[in-house]
Amino acid sequence: MKQEAIHEYLFHYFKASGCDILEARPGFLKVKLTIELDKLLMNRPFYWHYVEKIGQTPETQTLILKTNPNEEEGEFVHFGSPRLHQIFASARELSPSIRLYEVQKGQTGQTALYPWLGLNAKISYCSDWKRDFILSLGLNLVSGMVVKSFQESLENMALTPKIPDYCYTLSPMIKPMSGLTRLERVIESIISEDDHTWAEEARKRWESDLSLLTQFYEDYAGEEELLETFEKEKQALQEQYEPNVKINIINGGLFYLGNHSIA
Repeated sequence: MKQEAIHEYLFHYFKASGCDILEARPGFLKVKLTIELDKLLMNRPFYWHYVEKIGQTPETQTLILKTNPNEEEGEFVHFGSPRLHQIFASARELSPSIRLYEVQKGQTGQTALYPWLGLNAKISYCSDWKRDFILSLGLNLVSGMVVKSFQESLENMALTPKIPDYCYTLSPMIKPMSGLTRLERVIESIISEDDHTWAEEARKRWESDLSLLTQFYEDYAGEEELLETFEKEKQALQEQYEPNVKINIINGGLFYLGNHSIA
């Protein structure tokens, strides 16, 4: 996930959550948090307990974030940073799914909006190292077409939570739950077709360390009390090196878009 994409995500996250955007420029964001986000992000349970107990008007904090490391002020946010993963988690809690409609510019007469199921997922390749990346997919619930980088396409559109005047929505041919199953299969297909040299190399490192461990304990084969320790260390090596793939759904939603909005 590129730094520019992280900045765009943060901007839309805080804006959609009702925060006051005090300052925003490429690589820099300064926001006044809502009460809800202050409680979720700032870890001030004693403050909130106190002000709510005495009925005092709370003062929410201002969060200053930077996605450009050259900015002098602000907390640096990148894909692996705890702050970004905290925001991902809060987004799932606050709004795991949404429904938005595209505003049609220069429309004349009634305009049909097509239903799309959008899904953002974090994929993690894990062994003794970890690599994360984001997949953003969109499924047209009428035609069945699947597109990648769906979130990037949405960012160039004017979207609203209320259906615009002179627009109507088409009924989906594919039910959203069936669509979700389709997107899950697409994700699995993308992963299966990816380069998994990382997994092969992890297994080789695992075998090498296991060989050294086995050789070490063979020298003490007669000492029964070491068998339990040997098994524990073998298990630790497996947990460290065994390749696995984790898929976490960040969020998703239904989007009603014009017929030619996404090619």
